Amino acid sequence: MWAVSTVTMLVLAGILPDFQLQSADGDSATSIAITAALGAGAFGLLSAIFWPLLVRLLLLVPALVLGLLVFFLNGSLLIVALRLVPSGDSEAAPETAVIVAAVMSAVASATGAALAVRDDDAYRRRLYRLADRRRRALPPGPSSPGTVFLQLDGVGHDVLLDAVGKDLMPTVARWLGTSTSSVDGARPTHRPTHRLTPWRTDWSSQTGASQLGILHGSNHDVPAFRWYEKAGREVMVCNRPTSAAELQRRAVDRTGDRGLLTADGASRGNLFSGGADEQALVLSIATRRRSRENRSRAGYFAYFSDPANAVRTALSFVAEVGREIGQSTRARVRKVRPRVSRGGLYPLVRAFATVVERDVVVAAVMGDMLAGRTSVYADLVAYDEVAHHSGPCGRDAEKVLERLDRALALIEKVAEHAPRPYRIVVLSDHGQSPGETFRARYGLGLGDLVRAGCGLPVPRKAQRTHSGAEARAAVRAALRRPVEEGGEEYRPSRRRSEPLVLASGNLGLVSFPDVPHRMTKEEIDARHPALLTTLANHPGVGFVLVRSAEHGGLVLGAYGAEIPLGQLDDKPGPLEVFGPGPADAVRRTHSFPNAADIMVNSAYDPADGGEVLAFEEQIGSHGGLGGAQGKPFLLSPLAFTAPVDDGEDLVGAEQVHRVLRRWLRESNGPQVPLDAEPEERAA
Repeated sequence: MWAVSTVTMLVLAGILPDFQLQSADGDSATSIAITAALGAGAFGLLSAIFWPLLVRLLLLVPALVLGLLVFFLNGSLLIVALRLVPSGDSEAAPETAVIVAAVMSAVASATGAALAVRDDDAYRRRLYRLADRRRRALPPGPSSPGTVFLQLDGVGHDVLLDAVGKDLMPTVARWLGTSTSSVDGARPTHRPTHRLTPWRTDWSSQTGASQLGILHGSNHDVPAFRWYEKAGREVMVCNRPTSAAELQRRAVDRTGDRGLLTADGASRGNLFSGGADEQALVLSIATRRRSRENRSRAGYFAYFSDPANAVRTALSFVAEVGREIGQSTRARVRKVRPRVSRGGLYPLVRAFATVVERDVVVAAVMGDMLAGRTSVYADLVAYDEVAHHSGPCGRDAEKVLERLDRALALIEKVAEHAPRPYRIVVLSDHGQSPGETFRARYGLGLGDLVRAGCGLPVPRKAQRTHSGAEARAAVRAALRRPVEEGGEEYRPSRRRSEPLVLASGNLGLVSFPDVPHRMTKEEIDARHPALLTTLANHPGVGFVLVRSAEHGGLVLGAYGAEIPLGQLDDKPGPLEVFGPGPADAVRRTHSFPNAADIMVNSAYDPADGGEVLAFEEQIGSHGGLGGAQGKPFLLSPLAFTAPVDDGEDLVGAEQVHRVLRRWLRESNGPQVPLDAEPEERAA
């Protein structure tokens, strides 16, 4: 790499006018070459010595800013290196030094990749050398297998199968033992090592509810992505750090144990810790001050302490921003429908999710494996973020799946050098359903419809609903700006008589903050006689759930349909089109203390491509019932017992948690404490 850096420096000196390696009178070629060699060597030495220290100091600044400072830090080190060269003739303007240092690091990284055939292989070997030195000072690890759980956020079961069939995910195809020409039973080309199992989410088909249930065994009283709690007069939002911390605390209190990763576990890039001692980029601890118990930001240091990683990620970040701008421009020029706005800061949010978050989390997982940890759970949010804005089945989302498959292959190869065998489980927390937004189809949002039903004025230009994409929470935490929406949105006054309308994908929640209890249908009709009829009969609404003083829970549909929850099995009414399980899901949510006064699920037409109508600005959405959003997957090694018996369905995040706990016990390593199942302890 030293020789490559020397040549790169010579070339740049000949191209850039503000960068020179010779005096004004001119030097011999030999002198210039020696100067370049000394400069490159000094730059490399300074980077090796001072870069980790600089990065550790810069953990005091927002993590996203750290990635942007990479170029300027490299440039500063280059200026110092040139001044240390004995000839005294080399110099560079500060802005030129930034460019030169970035190009040198990028060329060195790319050259190393070419010599190693693949950059991932070179990166894996570098991590192995570092881990090997650390491992020599530690006692031998256990021989029992460790387990890595990789969550591909938002990737539905059918989307995964389609990607395998299109040869977009060869690693997954090899694990399943399938050919590229068939997925559903044709000739296998490899001996399968994994089984693929679909599972069914709860009504709240979103990361907050699913991951809380998977990691902590309980997602009780999480009715949506965001909801209003009358007792505390506060809006809870799953990807808000303070809300995530409170939800985790409630789950721990309910189940009686810390979570899935209690025994020698690591949590990477998740909303919740799962009880792990090792945590990085975990949202539920993002608001705490950095301490020995809070190492959430340590993942950034572990990754950016290597300048080659830092420059590679920074350049990839810029390339991804350009890719998003090009793709959104092409969609706008071609007038693709459906389409949502992808301007503003979105290109930066997408680049953070698909590059920075992915690189840092994957590096952390590989470090955990090389350190021999018993269990690791990591969330990769790249697909979910892109699918929200480009659609779950579009070419943009397919490209993300290809890159995620390469990350799986890299993690699989790292396992070859780990001090213990590893079993890799891949799963998703929900899928995504396509469809245009409710506002785009009908010209008004759910909040506008509710106001009209209440006889309140509807503003001419209604405010757009904020997106609930998980990547935005990671960006806000990295920038130390965790609040998603401002002021009154979070603590509406009880004096407010107007309804508060919140959206979670195609699930809407309507609450009346001035009423301290959950209102009944009779009370709502007395206050706003036209509201429930307006909602239930709107063509964009599938069904409405309310509490009735006479019938308990009541599902409302078009044409005056009113079905008590106890009769849904025999008379599903508007729930019939939603497939298996909606009656149980609705009944469970109705039992939650913080269910909204009115729960609204959008219309769903299985004959129309499985489309739903999002109440947020998303053309790929999740959060309610309807279509692929409720059908995620569980890809598990055959070495584990089957998740469920033949003919049975895997239903709910809490049941997935119990399956994962069982697999940890089967690995014969240090085990998660398990005296009773979570619901038994809660009882």
